[in-house]
Formats: sequence, structure tokens, C-alpha cells
Amino acid sequence: MANTLLMPKATAVWLVDNTALTFDQIAEFCKLHPLEVGAIADGDAAQGIKGMDPVMTGQLTREEIALGEGNPNHKLRLSEPKVRVPETKRKGPRYTPLSKRQDRPNAILWLVRNHPELKDAQISRLVGTTKSTIEAIRERTHWNSANLVPMDPVTLGLCSQIDLDLEVQRAAKYLPPQESTGETLLPASETEDLPIGEQAPSETPSDEQELDADAVFAKLSSLKSSDADEEEEDERS
Repeated sequence: MANTLLMPKATAVWLVDNTALTFDQIAEFCKLHPLEVGAIADGDAAQGIKGMDPVMTGQLTREEIALGEGNPNHKLRLSEPKVRVPETKRKGPRYTPLSKRQDRPNAILWLVRNHPELKDAQISRLVGTTKSTIEAIRERTHWNSANLVPMDPVTLGLCSQIDLDLEVQRAAKYLPPQESTGETLLPASETEDLPIGEQAPSETPSDEQELDADAVFAKLSSLKSSDADEEEEDERS
């Protein structure tokens, strides 16, 4: 693990308040800009940050501070840490316990059926399997395909619901957009050339297409008169 300074701003606050080091020395040691160190000294920056003594944390010695105060060109050096923290290993393939490895084909079958948008690499990350196994289950050439039962990998404990949702969301980004069946507005290419005052064609009737009230009443009166004539002819006969 690389030897780095812990809490650089808090350390810079302590060095400004308790030592005679220059701003450049403190800035280089704390990986800050000299102007930021000057702002800390003026009280314009790092307000509310409590200074941390690097001597107490074992990152700097009193002798090193004295050398820096006596020579403005001296560069402060971090002390060797007393405890070595191992570096975190790179994330490798997901480990599946032996007791759950027999359930992986059932989980793969569930993912293939319920989330066909997932790629083989995504399924491999979720349940810790190989692409050849996934392909065999997709094509039903797996040696135990007749006995496989689709089972949720989250229920089996092979992956978390958060991981599954994340992979599904990633796969959904690459799906083609679905065509909408509802009515939408006309495209601009059809409406931009229309003259001012002219409306775009629509299925709803306009004011000019509305029926005239006088014509409707005239039609009703003519129907009533024809019915009355028929009744008189029936009485005469």
C-alpha cells in the first residue's frame, strides 16, 4: 500500500497553527496549493476543521519538523508506517459456495426465461458461471436440462436483488425503443408549411362542419307533416 498522508487539510491546519513551516512546505507535504494554505492561515478556508497532529499519528517526526523550520527549502518526508495495511484485491469472479453450486443451472434457466435481454457476461457475473454453461442451457443441450426447474437466483442466495436490478437496467439501455400505439402530434415536417390561420387536419369536426340548427328543425317538421297526412288517409279509408 502506498504511504499517503491521512486527512491532509486537518494536518495542514495543525502545521499552520503549531509550526513555523512555510506555506510552500506545508502545501507540498499535504498535497495542497500554497494559496489554499495561505487561506487556511487567514481563516478563509478549512473553517470548522480541527487540526490533526501528524506527530501523534506517526506520520511526521519532531526532528523532521525542526529540519523544515531551519531550512525553508527542506521537503518534509512522511515517516514509515508502523502497520502495513494490505492492498485490496481486485474483484474477480463471483465465488459460489459448494452447497449452492448445484442450484446455478436452475438460476440460469430462470434468468434466461424471465430476462432474455441479459447478456451471457451479465448472467455470469450474477451467478458465477461460464458462458458455455449458459449457452448449453439456452439451447437445451445441458446434460441435466430435463430436470432443470427455473428458480429465482435472489431466492437461492446466488445474488442480491440490487445486483439483479442493476444488470437489468444496464441491459434495458441497449433494447430498441418500443413503438407507441397511441395517437401523437403530427410531425413538424407536415405542419411547418401550413399557411397562417389554417389548422392541421384532425378527426374532430370543425365549426364549419357542425350541423345547422334551422335545417334540423325544418327536417323534423317535414317528417311530422308527412306522418299527419298518412294518418288522414288511413281514417278516410
